[in-house]
Amino acid sequence: MDTFRNMKIFVEVAEAGSFTGAAQQLDTTTGYVSRSVSELEAHLRTRLLNRTTRRIALTEAGERYLQRCLAILDSVSDAELEASEAHARPAGTLRVHSMSSIGQNYVVPAVAAFQERYPAVTVDLTLSQNVPDLLEDGYDVALRSTPRPLPDSNYISHQLGTIHGVLCASPAYLELHGRPESVEDLANHTCLQVAIPIFPSDRWTLIGPNGEREFLLPQARFRVNLPDAMATALHEGMGVGALPMLTVRAAFRNGTLVRVLPEYHLQDLNIYLVYASRQYLDAKIRAWVEFLKEWVADALREDAIVLAGTAGADEPDAA
Repeated sequence: MDTFRNMKIFVEVAEAGSFTGAAQQLDTTTGYVSRSVSELEAHLRTRLLNRTTRRIALTEAGERYLQRCLAILDSVSDAELEASEAHARPAGTLRVHSMSSIGQNYVVPAVAAFQERYPAVTVDLTLSQNVPDLLEDGYDVALRSTPRPLPDSNYISHQLGTIHGVLCASPAYLELHGRPESVEDLANHTCLQVAIPIFPSDRWTLIGPNGEREFLLPQARFRVNLPDAMATALHEGMGVGALPMLTVRAAFRNGTLVRVLPEYHLQDLNIYLVYASRQYLDAKIRAWVEFLKEWVADALREDAIVLAGTAGADEPDAA
């Protein structure tokens, strides 16, 4: 028996005052309405309506049951309205996971702009180098960077763009130790290692005008697992390091870091946005996905301009 359906039919009968009137409201037959109410009474083992040939009337139990049914139907209606509004209007908490550098340099500024447009959305952002399980860990959207295409999965993914890794150092370090003019010159410098999955820990694969060159890293005097911590080490003049362009974009603009061997870059890193499903997508997730596609594309274009400017730099103080 469909109890919920029969509850709705019972409410229609009580409000219409007759089986015929309820049947007209529900666009069905009087017999179907009568059977549904009888089925509900049999299920409850309680008479809800007193019937005569002329009219029907609620019993005392029927009066109490009617009030309960109305409250339940109102709650269901409110729930349906709330769910449909979630599909139509961005609101509520958006849970986002991002790899640390992408999060600090792209996602946080994007969130600020996103919330200006959609003030009813609260963003809960988690930054880590781990790759989460969206469903098990409860995230709506994740951002990842990888040198390879994402493997096939049940998730929806969009490639937001591509960034380069670059070699860089501080002007003070280069003034003290000299500027490398070739890949071979790197052997005479302190090369710092950032231990993140997107860069091999023992070598730099440098892509230049004549193809790829591989530089095996000597035993590093300093190694760290976060790109932003590596950027701090480079600012302190500790050596030469490889970082994703997004980590050093501001430093290149203000000249606190400069490119080393600007004719070379490290492997491309693809930035992906990943979420669970395209069907009946919550409005806040849909709005965030579309917003981030546009926002990151604009940021990557700006970074490409900065990167092109550094590729022609010959002096340590070039921005």
